[in-house]
Amino acid sequence: MTDMEAAAEEHLSVGDMELEVIHRGTGRPVLLLHGLQNIDPRARFLDLLGRRAEIIAPSHPGFGHSARPADFDTVYDLVHLYLDVLDTLPYEKVNLVGLSFGGWLAAEIAVKYGHRIDRLVLVDAFGLKISDRETPDILDVFNTSPQEVQRRSWHDPGKWGPDFNAMSDDELVVRARNWDTLCLYGWHPYMHNPQLKRWLRRIARPTLVLWGASDGIVKPSYGQAYSALIPGSRFELIAEAGHHPEIEQPEAFVDRVAAFLEQ
Repeated sequence: MTDMEAAAEEHLSVGDMELEVIHRGTGRPVLLLHGLQNIDPRARFLDLLGRRAEIIAPSHPGFGHSARPADFDTVYDLVHLYLDVLDTLPYEKVNLVGLSFGGWLAAEIAVKYGHRIDRLVLVDAFGLKISDRETPDILDVFNTSPQEVQRRSWHDPGKWGPDFNAMSDDELVVRARNWDTLCLYGWHPYMHNPQLKRWLRRIARPTLVLWGASDGIVKPSYGQAYSALIPGSRFELIAEAGHHPEIEQPEAFVDRVAAFLEQ
């Protein structure tokens, strides 16, 4: 068993599904939905946030070591799975934090099931079409060279970009599986729900939209437009961070998120 497997060997049963889950910390419950890759249990932000909150971070079906049923292949399936997760967890309400692709899921959940959400945090979230049909809002990570995707993902790609040569065989298999599954869920329409823009007005919970100032996957202007569609939401930037501020600037990320959740 690798260090990663040992650190993330807990599971959450939801109906007939078993989700790999990271469970960390104590305090106010936070359901954390990951982005393009499942969360590395060794990530520093988990320990920092875990000092101020109880983190429940599942791997979506098909990501990490969570199984994906053959007929489970849309964002619609994921959203309704997480409605079941909310009903399974022993809390009347949870704080919901979504990263990147997981931010899209979090926004959809908050639209549909806001009465189970205390506070909402969207971090460099996907999910919307803001510009006209010919103007891409979100970098096509499947049809862009890996080098360019890495360059646009990080404020400092030389420091934070993944080193595939240092990864174990299991880690490489998981990354490839994650990428295939992301393509399945998010290919068409690409990383957005055409209807979501209309319904964000239904989100009535306190909301923080948090963005890496150097994000080249989905730019801060997109985040500002996202925030403007959610009544009363607050938009904030994290300096010297790209699409993954929780990784590049874990202290600043946790300070912003924890301060918002503790208000």
